[in-house]
Amino acid sequence: MDKRAAVVLAVIFGGLFLVLFGFMMLAYSAVKTTSFSSEAESSGGARIGIVEARGTIGDGQSGVDAEKIIRLLKKYEKDDEIKAIVLRVDSPGGSVAPSQEIHDAVKRLKAKKKVVVSMGSLAASGGYYISAPADKIYAEPGTLTGSIGVIFMHFNVKGLLDLAHVEETTLKTGKYKDTLSPFRPIQDTDREEIQGISDDVYTQFVKAVAEGRGLPEAKVRELAEGRIYTGRRAKELKLVDELGGMDEAVAAAWQLAGQSGEPKVQYPSKERELSLRDLMRGAFQGAFQGAAEGVRSSVPEGGVMFLAPALVK
Repeated sequence: MDKRAAVVLAVIFGGLFLVLFGFMMLAYSAVKTTSFSSEAESSGGARIGIVEARGTIGDGQSGVDAEKIIRLLKKYEKDDEIKAIVLRVDSPGGSVAPSQEIHDAVKRLKAKKKVVVSMGSLAASGGYYISAPADKIYAEPGTLTGSIGVIFMHFNVKGLLDLAHVEETTLKTGKYKDTLSPFRPIQDTDREEIQGISDDVYTQFVKAVAEGRGLPEAKVRELAEGRIYTGRRAKELKLVDELGGMDEAVAAAWQLAGQSGEPKVQYPSKERELSLRDLMRGAFQGAFQGAAEGVRSSVPEGGVMFLAPALVK
């Protein structure tokens, strides 16, 4: 490549760099101001922190990830400008331990800041468990909630194995090691063992509801038959406090926190906000890769290229 061609290429790439830099500055400005509208409207001052628990509890892929919920609660707890929290629950329940972890985190947070629950279309079983310790619970009249109880399910697939001419053999140490095995009918020892576990977890559930709602355990046991209640009926039974939706829950949290005027809210960011450095890195990598391809195409076959190997395809 002669000197004249090199100068032309330098001018072209220099101009492209200036255009690219200007575009990046405009893009960064747009991303910074519109990355998440709820963050923008609550960028400073007193506000309500929103936590969403949607889906099956314990299903980290598409449901409620207990670890993420707890991290967010801790973040709001440390933020002095977050005056109260609204926990939006739309869940059929889920695993016991993750439900208890969220319940305990809400309970700890309640000791420092007001917590209001807003129930969506469904807040049952574990969904109610995580709601119970809140200062106030809102539900719509048609919300389905309650289902206070514990369930174990057993499936016996031995018949299918027999049809497929598949023989299953279990070798074990320990009398209860194959409890609820799906390859045989349920036995008396299975019933005894699982019923004991179920009764223990059920008692924990009842105590959590009784403590959270300020109700006698005997009263909660009367309601804790696994029955599902509408929001209207749950209010009559004192399982929820008020009928209303998200707006009413936010207003109540704002008032409980001693704030006046229009409530300001902060939702958790669902996407990481891009920094100028991220934009620069991505843009420069693309630019250099394009430049490498352009230069390589102008160099005779077998010529020497002074380029980073990672940029050459």
